[in-house]
Amino acid sequence: MTEGKTRRAIVRLLKQEGALDSASLGRRLKLTPMAVRQHLYELQREKLVTAEARPVPVGRPRKYWQLTREADRLFPDAYAELTLALIGAMGDTLGPSGMQKVLDARGAAQRAAYQQRIARTAPLAEKLRELARVRTEEGYMAEVRRDGSSFLFIENHCPICAAANACQGFCSSEMDLFRSVLGRDVAIERAEHIVSGDRRCVYRVTARR
Repeated sequence: MTEGKTRRAIVRLLKQEGALDSASLGRRLKLTPMAVRQHLYELQREKLVTAEARPVPVGRPRKYWQLTREADRLFPDAYAELTLALIGAMGDTLGPSGMQKVLDARGAAQRAAYQQRIARTAPLAEKLRELARVRTEEGYMAEVRRDGSSFLFIENHCPICAAANACQGFCSSEMDLFRSVLGRDVAIERAEHIVSGDRRCVYRVTARR
């Protein structure tokens, strides 16, 4: 693996998993911790990662590495500047009710597209796996994890983050979209939110009994 590919792999792991130490990264990448640290120090010089010392039961505190906001530029942003300009122009021209109609039309188109991919009669776990595939294709780096009797639907990246910050309706419409494609017998609760400052968006999904 070349240096560039290794650093991209490190960045992607930190994006998906959050803060990790060099030993954990090394195990995932089949590299020594020393080799990983060399790449991390280079990424740190580029202001793409930062380190935080955390206490461990035995020995000195261990460094955990995480991405900085500067690293967001390495991931798709769906033309942030153009998006913000268009949202501003539509808001000025159409007003709040007009903007809501635009969001509703976008949501309807997404529902139709998602429902072609996600079978209404499929088990919840299968629906979530397919939803994660669809969202990953759109740039959200989505995954599904089991958490007791619930599932965690995780989006490690938001390609429309600039738009969502400018217009909270995007986030509300996505919750409505998930409820629509997963079914009425499912409860969805947002547990983490990128727009609120979290590292990722996390939704707790539970089948109603």
